[in-house]
Amino acid sequence: MTSKIDEIPNPTPTQLAELPRQMGFFPAINGAPKTLSPAQIQQYNHDGYLMPFDGLDATEARETRAFFDGVLSAYIELGKTSYSISTAHLRFARIYQLVQHPRILDAVSDLLGPNVVCWGSHFFCKMPRDGKRVPWHQDSTYWPLSPTKTVTVWLAIDDADPENANMKFIPRSHLHGLIDYDETNDADTVLDLAVQNPHSYGDGEVDVALKAGQFSMHSDLLLHGSEANASDRRRCGLTIRYAAADVTTWYDWHKKGLVVRGDNISGQWANPPSPDH
Repeated sequence: MTSKIDEIPNPTPTQLAELPRQMGFFPAINGAPKTLSPAQIQQYNHDGYLMPFDGLDATEARETRAFFDGVLSAYIELGKTSYSISTAHLRFARIYQLVQHPRILDAVSDLLGPNVVCWGSHFFCKMPRDGKRVPWHQDSTYWPLSPTKTVTVWLAIDDADPENANMKFIPRSHLHGLIDYDETNDADTVLDLAVQNPHSYGDGEVDVALKAGQFSMHSDLLLHGSEANASDRRRCGLTIRYAAADVTTWYDWHKKGLVVRGDNISGQWANPPSPDH
């Protein structure tokens, strides 16, 4: 369950603030998209997200859920939480292959360009009535990456809907650059940073309701969050982080990067081999 990847540090907010990061939205520019329509690319640039897309077929979705069930059971036996299964593409051969799924990459590369790296993958699993909420936040706040050209795919492992606390987006909030945030130590939150007055930065919140096997895509600057799961149903999704291959990293985060389409044009990404299990 552990590997050298666990030795890669997560920088503190102070360390991140000292980095020369470019924290502004980079619109997708693609005159000849292969999967998305020009209208969808325009919508992504305007709203900061797109959904839903069919990623896995019924068999793939069922097999992926069964695989996750086994992984979750093993983690729970080790005393870990349902939120702790991170950098999954470098821990499990199945996820190493999944992040290279052509139906996902075809859509992502229409936004990011021909050279794409996957540098992150994390199961966000809300158990029934677990009481944990995800405060409104921007993903890029936490990352030692520049410029902000990461697209997050949220791949539904379980059906996600308002009843079991699906993710929510605030459209157009990605256009404000890095938004001020407060640190929080609330026991009922999954993350420790939260944006105050999030609805002042965009349009009304949107439910990210997805069937198992479907996925959404959102900008690393888009505000999103979710409520606690008060239902009797689990809600799990796999977040997959894709960046343009010319993005710069610090704090050894290049070691997480797997080139999934095109070339390693910067030469910095480690491009590790598949795990053997």
